[in-house]
Amino acid sequence: MRVLLFGGAGYIGTHVSLAFLDRGDTVGIYDNLSTGREENIQQGVKFYFGDIMDRKRVSEVLSEGWDCAVHLAALKAAGESMKEPEKYSTYNITGSLILITECLRAGCNNFILSSSAATYGEPEYLPIDEKHPTNPTNYYGYTKLAIEENLKWFSRLKGLKFASLRYFNAAGYDEKGRVMGLEINPLNLIPIVMEVAIGKREKMVIYGDDYDTIDGTCIRDYVHVTDLARAHVAAASYLEKEKENLIVNLGSGKGISVNEIVGAARRLTGKEIKSEYGQRRAGDPAKLVASSALAEEKLGWKAEKSDVENIIKSTWNVYKRQK
Repeated sequence: MRVLLFGGAGYIGTHVSLAFLDRGDTVGIYDNLSTGREENIQQGVKFYFGDIMDRKRVSEVLSEGWDCAVHLAALKAAGESMKEPEKYSTYNITGSLILITECLRAGCNNFILSSSAATYGEPEYLPIDEKHPTNPTNYYGYTKLAIEENLKWFSRLKGLKFASLRYFNAAGYDEKGRVMGLEINPLNLIPIVMEVAIGKREKMVIYGDDYDTIDGTCIRDYVHVTDLARAHVAAASYLEKEKENLIVNLGSGKGISVNEIVGAARRLTGKEIKSEYGQRRAGDPAKLVASSALAEEKLGWKAEKSDVENIIKSTWNVYKRQK
């Protein structure tokens, strides 16, 4: 299979490329390197520098002939999206529409979207399954939901087949050490914890200590990035064989609090990791935990590497070499 990854030089995209390469597929990466790292692009991958807002460049690369497009190019900081919605609407929604329409024009009719649990918003019940109402509490989540709605329309009207993979919290690194370049300006919890551990940051802020949770801090479902990557390969095969659309959650099914993550990191790294409590961030639900039963049913997928120890250890193995 010939697979083109938009945003494939980023943290998740690099691991997705590994999963396709491990299966023997032909892989291309299209990325503007704003947050991706060229050093993480694996040997044998054809790299195309470009931005998804550049319709001409997107069209040019797609004209080379691809069986499946994987869309990982997006702005992803929930907090920032509440302050700069115009930025997120332009890049996430308009940029996605450019990709969708150019894929169709080029005859690349299988499309995998990197979506998010943020589409659900504050949970009405746990674990969250795909039947849960979608009512995003931050603008980032809304952009992902808007892309999904457009994919449904383009499927109905133009025959596009799509899989939307609703990630919960991606974490960890390739256990074989094939990805060593760090994320640029990370905004997620575990990279920030690691930056404190290696001394790049003096301390970290835990946003809110008064949530209705076991220790007052937010609870999230962390899924190892290698598990996520395997799901993309399974989704590409599903689209090719079944020729039907799919929206599935990808999570471990286990909730871990911010304080529990920090505590595990202190234990496994042997570092102090200074922290302090700050105000809640707008749009942060107290708890998010997935049901991935549908992914298991449709894709034969389970989170196999997503225990907290493996996530922290595989991340620390990369960060501790940065000192």
